[in-house]
Amino acid sequence: MTADQRTSTTLADACPAGQAARLRILATSDLHMNLGSFDYYSDRPDPTVGLTRVASLIKAARRDAQDALVVLFDNGDSIQGTPIGDLAVRESQVRHPLMTAFEALAYDAIGLGNHDFNFGLETLNRVLDDAACPVVCSNVRPIDNTSVGWRPSLILERSVSAGGQDWPIRIGVLSVLPPQTLDWDTHFLRDRVRIEDIVETGRKTAQDLRRQGCHVVVALAHTGLTSNGAGELVENAAIPLAKSAEVDALITGHTHLHLPGAAHKGLAGVDAERGRIHGKPSVMPGSAGSHLGIIDLDIMADGEGGWRVTSSQSALAPISQPAETGKITSLASEDAMLEQLFQPQHFRTRHEMQEPVGEISEPLHSYFTFFAQDRGLALVAAAQAAALRAYQSSTSARDLPLLSAAAPSKFGGRAGPLRYTDVPAGTISMRHVADLHVFPNELSAVIATGAQIRDWLEMSAGVFNRIVPGTNHMPLRDHEHPGHNFDVIHGLTYEVDITTPARFNPAGEVLNPAHGRIHNLRHAGRKVEDNQRFAVALPNYRANGGGNFAALRTAQPIPVPSHRIQQLIRDYVAGNLPPEPQLTQPSWRLAPVENTHVLETTGPAARAHLSELPKGLIQDRGLDAESFLHLSIAL
Repeated sequence: MTADQRTSTTLADACPAGQAARLRILATSDLHMNLGSFDYYSDRPDPTVGLTRVASLIKAARRDAQDALVVLFDNGDSIQGTPIGDLAVRESQVRHPLMTAFEALAYDAIGLGNHDFNFGLETLNRVLDDAACPVVCSNVRPIDNTSVGWRPSLILERSVSAGGQDWPIRIGVLSVLPPQTLDWDTHFLRDRVRIEDIVETGRKTAQDLRRQGCHVVVALAHTGLTSNGAGELVENAAIPLAKSAEVDALITGHTHLHLPGAAHKGLAGVDAERGRIHGKPSVMPGSAGSHLGIIDLDIMADGEGGWRVTSSQSALAPISQPAETGKITSLASEDAMLEQLFQPQHFRTRHEMQEPVGEISEPLHSYFTFFAQDRGLALVAAAQAAALRAYQSSTSARDLPLLSAAAPSKFGGRAGPLRYTDVPAGTISMRHVADLHVFPNELSAVIATGAQIRDWLEMSAGVFNRIVPGTNHMPLRDHEHPGHNFDVIHGLTYEVDITTPARFNPAGEVLNPAHGRIHNLRHAGRKVEDNQRFAVALPNYRANGGGNFAALRTAQPIPVPSHRIQQLIRDYVAGNLPPEPQLTQPSWRLAPVENTHVLETTGPAARAHLSELPKGLIQDRGLDAESFLHLSIAL
């Protein structure tokens, strides 16, 4: 049966004009393989995450829908993100547990996100072969004979209840993700797929779905909301996408924020409180299974077999909420069926994560990463450098000084007050290694000049707000700049003056070339000159364009063998790589400013480490409503 035949209607199929029906859309996004309510890095339960808890909300939302038609979607970034996810893609002979869960919960369709490509096309296709529902991705197109496990669009043939009778309805589904995915995982995707613009692809696909007779079109938009979302090939383009007349509702994601919610307040075209983008009902359900997105559409028959949306409501259902004591109150119990389903992989993951690796003499944590030395970050940098040094002599960088760039991967923020690296001194295991670098990145290397390195660090320093001297308790960080873009380049020393404006905006565009926050940039005690050249180890995500670092676009790549950074950390701690003591020394500091204090938020467990900081530097100002600890810092 052709699409036209499936979508054709007869007079007998036409609901009488004026009859009303309801459609409820449920959505998850950015699950990142948080299947259960468990933190594998700390090896303890975590009530703030988990599909097992979202499953209870899904079942409740279906029960509460009464006579409404309910459809359930996932919006991508589902298969990557936790140790159980790494195990699942390695166990190629076993059905992927997330696909089994999607079947058990009767998902109607799943979209793709950028991180779903982190393991390569072959692995992704194998996982998607296990999907019991359609997989949609509209703007990632195969080249030549490349095989892909998704379709560009989908029509769901369903029925709605109106006037005591069921009537047919056709729901069109499209799915888009950031075009930058092609850069971030270029070693997997180059010459195999092309990725088209979000807005143009979404508009054309929605129009095509309408031509095929769809009454409602839903966009699974793995993209965020920003004030600078205009233009071609924009990463976060949900706002212009919502202008497409043929799109009725949007599931957004990628940035791990919440809609409805205060996070998008003030953006043009966005009603953050009601969850609307250019008037279209929209949700962004956080990450890691923190929320379920719910969109209710009231629809009315036109008497000719069609339906139109007359009103809508958007909402988020959380699985937990902060308590006044700084702890977490659970709002959804774990679904027993899913707990049982995940149990075999859960036990195997915990067992793997307990494997001892080596010894460390000091605790490693990220509670102070934006204002003090982060020893965990330094260890990651040292492991990268030690691996690169083994190959450096056979490259064009053989005689160059060696540096290493690393950025924090767990720093609270959108992920919540429990999401910090926290590795105790003593014997460390694989779960601690994963805690130090959570992403499946591989080692890359470049030759960079002193001028490029300065711009690299200027972009990194954009994470800070401009602070007015003599003021108290201005927020230290500008949260428009993601914390995982805060590269620290080890092997150098420098100061960051946050009383001056940033040189770059989050998109990597120069705000003013005269702006400069990086001072006293030195290598081995000597001033770094613009024409000096350095070999720099770094993750492939950054080398491939992740984070919009303009300086790296012209840096010369150094070919290196494929190595997962987590494996390098393991080898370094185990003593299988030579030590790099010079790269574990303090590398940067905030430039001192008299009579000035800034406010930084961190995890409540940071209190156990305050004694590591200089006396008089910090004042504990207590916990906020979300259980973050507020620290007043003397500059």
